[in-house]
Amino acid sequence: MFGCAGCGAVLTAAVSKVALPVHVIDTHRETLHPPLLETGSYAVAPALSDAVLLAPGDTRGTRLILERAAGYCRGIDGRDGPNLACLTCDLPVGTRMDDCGCWQVVQLVPEAVVRLPAPPERPVMDWPELLATDALWHRLSRFRDIPAGVALAHTVAAADGAPVETAPGPVTDLLGRALAKVPTTGKPAKRLDLAGPGYGEPPADLVLVPIHPQTDALWQPHSSAVPVPLDAALWSELAFPPHRTRLPVVGGLPPGTEQDDPLPPHPPYPFEPSPYAFRTTLARMPGAGEPWLRALYERAC
Repeated sequence: MFGCAGCGAVLTAAVSKVALPVHVIDTHRETLHPPLLETGSYAVAPALSDAVLLAPGDTRGTRLILERAAGYCRGIDGRDGPNLACLTCDLPVGTRMDDCGCWQVVQLVPEAVVRLPAPPERPVMDWPELLATDALWHRLSRFRDIPAGVALAHTVAAADGAPVETAPGPVTDLLGRALAKVPTTGKPAKRLDLAGPGYGEPPADLVLVPIHPQTDALWQPHSSAVPVPLDAALWSELAFPPHRTRLPVVGGLPPGTEQDDPLPPHPPYPFEPSPYAFRTTLARMPGAGEPWLRALYERAC
């Protein structure tokens, strides 16, 4: 729980810390986005001077500063700086953003807020608990290209210039086309597959593994395969896709049965990871200055 540094008033609900979602790195232009974070959680953004981010619905005791509420289209984009003020003392304490092309989020001003006594935060769940409670499922839907772009950059870096052969199925669907376009240095090919809790470890040189949504820690394989980080929600979607049946049913439709007639059309274009997320992640890597990575970055720009 966070409060106003000026007067001590409560500014948020009780919230628990989670890892900063990887999809914060990019957005879709002129598209309404869902909240960046789930209700009841907050994350710290090092790139924003360790600002606290939370869902707009978790704010309390604030008012919108109307003269700072400008936006591009359908909402507020934060262009004018802090636009939320404490209701008690009128201190600017945060910036709300919810315009199209923005993740819906409130960014608290670090020097304007303090931690307040609150109930204990949610305990950190282990991987079996996360799988059992469906805590890995989120509403990525059409935004899955963003974490895919981040994973693509990590895969290319882990391959160290070698061509990457993707395992048939969801891994190929996600990254196969993009990896086939990446120039290589003539090294022997490396195989990329999925691995993780409840899924197993197929033989591979590189394995896409989930990032813990609370701690940001990678699930670690027991083999010698190099782990490649993947957003946990996207990993769950690939590892355990929802079961949908097309069989005739009697006595009502069970959950998951496809009911649309006609069925929804296929996407007009093949899936592609976000180029911006790929380039930005590549540029932030420790080895970004290496000639082959630098050349790859410049080629992708």
